[in-house]
Amino acid sequence: MANQNKIIITCAITGSIHTPSMSPHLPVSAEQIAQAAIEAAEAGAAIVHLHARNLADGRPDQSTEAFAPFLQVIKQRSDCVINITTGGAATMSVEERVKPAATFAPEVASLNMGSMNFGLYPMLERFKTFEHEWERPYLEGSRDRIFRNTFGDIEHILRTCAENGTRFEIECYDIGHLYTLAHFVERGLVKAPFFVQSVFGILGGIGTHPEDVAHMKRTADRLFGNDYRWSVLGAGRSQLPIATQAIALGGNVRVGLEDSLWIGKGQLAKSNAEQVRKVRQIIEGLGASVATSDEARQILQLKGGDKVSF
Repeated sequence: MANQNKIIITCAITGSIHTPSMSPHLPVSAEQIAQAAIEAAEAGAAIVHLHARNLADGRPDQSTEAFAPFLQVIKQRSDCVINITTGGAATMSVEERVKPAATFAPEVASLNMGSMNFGLYPMLERFKTFEHEWERPYLEGSRDRIFRNTFGDIEHILRTCAENGTRFEIECYDIGHLYTLAHFVERGLVKAPFFVQSVFGILGGIGTHPEDVAHMKRTADRLFGNDYRWSVLGAGRSQLPIATQAIALGGNVRVGLEDSLWIGKGQLAKSNAEQVRKVRQIIEGLGASVATSDEARQILQLKGGDKVSF
């Protein structure tokens, strides 16, 4: 792949998987999310991937009112690429999930390439005590909850954001998701270069074996050739091993407290920046270098931070 020695680090700041009781370091308020994103960028993240949370109880919140305060602060204090989720949470409708990206027209928005089982309930085996009443039912409910992103939903998100000049972090949780992307490419709804984020270790998606990682890359190479840029995220304890494999293969990486609360076995990460620094050490130790935000913009052909609506 092109730009093999310039590795883009994405940092996913808070997400909608982990609940506030799982870690005191998980950003919840707009101030915490903004500060965490700025620190991650200073540590080497070219892109920050953003969800919002309700200030009162930390539950996922996809309202534009929840996003606006931290988007403005991050833009004022950092030149990093801002990526707004259209995934939100599995409890939300597609109309709710796409609204912040449609409103704020970011340089990048995430887009999951399919409906899937999304099992969070095994975390109840590790975490027993919860501060907020919504947390346990939210995790337990994932036994019977489907994250919905039908072909119609994906097309709705693509067409809703079509006039914004927004590119997508295309999240692929399984091999079939790559073929779904190929379908939308063939229809002309997604334009190269594609930023393919391969996701490993979510219960319901592809696993974390090194052969799973290699299979994802081989399939994407065959389908998209030089028209895509590959990135990986490993959930939980697989975060750094999968990042290391991808870096060695010339890929880009995503870290952050959305994907893993940990920095080592049994050791909670104290910040998103701590994870960025850790993966940066791996990148540089393998003889590659970290892409700046402007280099990421060039690699992914983004529209620029001056063309967003916040």
